[in-house]
Amino acid sequence: MFALRTDDSSRRAPAIWRTMLNIDRGLVNLVGRLTVTGRIPAQLRGRPLLMTANHIGVFDAFVLMAACKRIGINPVFMLAGGILDAPVIGPALRVSGHLRVDRKVAATAVGQFTEAVEALKTTREPLIVYPEGRISHDPGLWPERGKTGAARLALAAGVPVIPISQWGAHEAVYWGTETVNGPADLVPLARSGLSAPLRRPKFRVHFGDPVDLSDVEPSRPGAGVRAHAKIMQAITDGLVPLRTGELDRPRFHDPTRPTDTVSPWKPKSGL
Repeated sequence: MFALRTDDSSRRAPAIWRTMLNIDRGLVNLVGRLTVTGRIPAQLRGRPLLMTANHIGVFDAFVLMAACKRIGINPVFMLAGGILDAPVIGPALRVSGHLRVDRKVAATAVGQFTEAVEALKTTREPLIVYPEGRISHDPGLWPERGKTGAARLALAAGVPVIPISQWGAHEAVYWGTETVNGPADLVPLARSGLSAPLRRPKFRVHFGDPVDLSDVEPSRPGAGVRAHAKIMQAITDGLVPLRTGELDRPRFHDPTRPTDTVSPWKPKSGL
């Protein structure tokens, strides 16, 4: 059985985060057209839950937020430390309860993983994680190999995993550049973003069924790798029907996005 929302899910999120989600919903509706399919089962609402999504563009987090708002959940994200340390937006995100990850410092990352496990065990809001860790560099924009962190987090916390598949957000704003070193690096993003309301790209988000990890024993060697493969396959399976007619390459060409990796999850039909 599925339900659109629990009675108190909106009240649990901090007011500043609910406000940001409402603003985001208006922004996404202005930029493009959002279609959401799938549901979060009623029995998984209001309890610890991990949601994993494919990463296709700099605008896709905004689309995910709007999609979650539409089905009545107020998710939190696992964000890079640089975002949480940014002026203005950083403090607002920290108050909203988002989790921090600093991958470059191993000792810090270990401690943050432990903290994330404990936080995930007690949270009443779903946590969204990008298993790939970055926007896909695959020429076809299929999910990259990714890392096992999200899978290990789910196994350690003992929480269900909902795969999220999304398509279309890559058409709103160009990839741009890995790092911004000056105003010139923002020009491609600004040009593509400002023209998006005229192009009205279609954003498609699908919430899949919970990933079955019952046969993965957390204590056995390689458990994280096996769980990760199941999660990534579920994301890819949900992505296929969202990109009908674009299984080989995206119709929308972003000249700034690198295409130097090959996805191991790309379905055979997309070759």
